[in-house]
Amino acid sequence: MDWMAALQAFNQDRKFSRKGSLCVALVVTQHARKGLPLDADALLTEGGGQVLSLGRGAVQSVLNRHGITRVLAAEGGRTSRGSIGNMREYVAFLNGLATKGTVDLDAIEAFWVARVHDFFSAKPFKLRLDASRSLRTLVRDVLAQAEERQRNTPSMRYAGAVLQHLVGAKLDCALGAGPVEHNSFSTSDAQSGRVGDFAIGDVAIHVTTAPGEAVIGRCRENINDGYRPIIITTSRGLAAAEVLAENADLGDRIDMFEAEQFIALNLYELGKFEAIGRRVAVGDVVTRYNEIVEEVETDPSLTAMSEMQGSFTSPSRVCSNLSRDNSCTQSAASALTSGGSFMAIYRCNGVGMIYRRLPCTDFGVQPKKRMKAALKLFGCWYPSR
Repeated sequence: MDWMAALQAFNQDRKFSRKGSLCVALVVTQHARKGLPLDADALLTEGGGQVLSLGRGAVQSVLNRHGITRVLAAEGGRTSRGSIGNMREYVAFLNGLATKGTVDLDAIEAFWVARVHDFFSAKPFKLRLDASRSLRTLVRDVLAQAEERQRNTPSMRYAGAVLQHLVGAKLDCALGAGPVEHNSFSTSDAQSGRVGDFAIGDVAIHVTTAPGEAVIGRCRENINDGYRPIIITTSRGLAAAEVLAENADLGDRIDMFEAEQFIALNLYELGKFEAIGRRVAVGDVVTRYNEIVEEVETDPSLTAMSEMQGSFTSPSRVCSNLSRDNSCTQSAASALTSGGSFMAIYRCNGVGMIYRRLPCTDFGVQPKKRMKAALKLFGCWYPSR
């Protein structure tokens, strides 16, 4: 087995695809330039609690040499609990390579930079709006995707981050921009001085997939400070939160909502209980969700995309030819593709409008470009045809 095959096997076996482990690989590779073999104990800070030189500056310095300016990790992997273990495993791997001959550290660095590119281009989560299924399943499915990704990368809490930003996006769509402050999922309430994940008026909202005594304690503090606490969680978490609240004699002081219902009901309301409106509402929430992720997170794999499936009831007002009706081309909200044709829902003076399904070529070159640009702006799916 040559060194590249060994490196690929190490990456796959040790799951060095997360941002924390990638930061360790990049920094330890720089230490290796001083000479191999490495002493793992010498790569610990004086207190022994962190990897030597591991931080945002060191990581970004390597990435900048390869033309990458995007931040891989806000702390550069420094605060990751698994960083020391990752460092020891990688040091053992490099030392093993060194016993077999000369180690090409430039090529190894390039390998890890390529994995960073893979990380940044990770596929987004999918919100699938299917006319044959309930809106609750839309929320349930995207959380299931996050939980599955979390099982593959145990140190990352994808489900909690997705749920927090979905709720935040829903609140923004319902209330408009401004009232809601958004923070990174890793930012704790205690560190930031916040009363909850979201504070609106006299209400403190806590979003969690696994409520524990800590969140009940935060709710008690909210009550003492004059706030009305709300817990938004999963169906499993709801039962646990209710028991914990009762044990703390706060059962009748805390409002609790199951996340699927909390989000789905608002999508019905935002869509004015109409099929077209629901698709517009889902597109708006996905767009705002992605904007929030872009603003407060460094992990682009948290982004989402919407997909429309199944047959939907058309509204009474139907435009049959895009190229002849430019008044309806103000902004696209979603698209449905099937067999080389597509259906587009538009907003026109606040009224949802739909174009009947036509071959893409019927729309002409310029309208098609305008369509694609609008769909991209709204965070919706469009085929690369």
